[in-house]
Amino acid sequence: MSNISFKLLLAFLSLNLTALMAFETEVSGNVGAEFRWFPNEGTINSMPRESFSISFKPEFYSSWDNGKQSVLFVPFFRYDDQDSRRSHADIRELSYIYASTDWELRTGFRKVFWGVAESNHLVDIINQSDAVENSDLEDKLGQPMVNLALIQDWGTIDLFVLPGFRERTYSGKHGRFQPSFRFDKSAVEYQSAAKDKHVDYAIRYSTYIDIIDFGVYHFWGTTREPRFKSNVSESGQVTLAPVYDLIHQSGLDLQATVENWLFKFEFLRRQGQGSTYMAGVGGFEYTIVGVFESALDLGLLSEYHWDERGETSSSPFNNDLFLGGRLAFNDSSDSQILAGVLSDLNNDGYFFNIEASRRFGSYWKAEVEFRLLVDTAKMNPLYSFRHDDVLQVELLRYF
Repeated sequence: MSNISFKLLLAFLSLNLTALMAFETEVSGNVGAEFRWFPNEGTINSMPRESFSISFKPEFYSSWDNGKQSVLFVPFFRYDDQDSRRSHADIRELSYIYASTDWELRTGFRKVFWGVAESNHLVDIINQSDAVENSDLEDKLGQPMVNLALIQDWGTIDLFVLPGFRERTYSGKHGRFQPSFRFDKSAVEYQSAAKDKHVDYAIRYSTYIDIIDFGVYHFWGTTREPRFKSNVSESGQVTLAPVYDLIHQSGLDLQATVENWLFKFEFLRRQGQGSTYMAGVGGFEYTIVGVFESALDLGLLSEYHWDERGETSSSPFNNDLFLGGRLAFNDSSDSQILAGVLSDLNNDGYFFNIEASRRFGSYWKAEVEFRLLVDTAKMNPLYSFRHDDVLQVELLRYF
């Protein structure tokens, strides 16, 4: 954690401390036990075939001043029996919010999500991915920020000041989801002379018009998606060093609801990380309510991914078609299954993904994930992870 982030944390802890002590705090959260099984040997011999980990994510929430002021604290801890880097702790959220009639001030460590697509969150950029948590990159590190939201009838304008940068996490030498050459975070490079202390900025406008919800934004600062350069040590070992460039990125996300149809679209233009390029994803979700006159709802999904850089793109989503389905059982256990396949239209392979979850009683929940890569070509950015098919089972106890 950078010095700026640490100072921000100390300032936040002192904020309204006297007022906080006068109120009872709501405590919730979960404890989890996770098992992973990898059916294939890794690209490096020392990679494990199995791993077990436990996690703890409590949530502390307090509000006062008739709900105008509130604070949320969400730490996260995980211990992994194989990967020392996956054994880590993080502040997911530690935020103070002051809510007025037509504006809100939000400060501290927060998580902000933008986007509507199912198979890839193209425009999401505020938070850094916690890649040791899950290969889908949907788990995020808390980002220090000051966020002022101006809320009007014609829409909401969000202004962001993001002091301090957080590097992407990676598996250690005894972890999975890494290429043949290991990531070397000690050799990280930044375009900015301020390195991880660079202050980033963003502005976003969001609103809805009839059946359409949309948002547009511009971000300027350090990219959350590093590129990599190879380094060779004196012993001859080749490693990959992450390089974080300064970028300008403009983005759009749009979703339209028409009866049982959801039409989704995301688009971005990025400048500063190599040549300026554009990328987009668009598609739909159609829900069949009461399949065969039952309580089941079946959502049919289709999304197409395009990247102007084509096969030279570092993203696996450059000319790909996603087809999938979401089955909701609509039972008291909130049982559901999401399954899909991402097909590289450059004939570079297929990526299969299945996710299922079910609650047991009032406090328990089971989640299962299975990911499989098939016929992945060398040109595909996922080729380095072709041996990392995985079955993951997690049991969560909520409180």
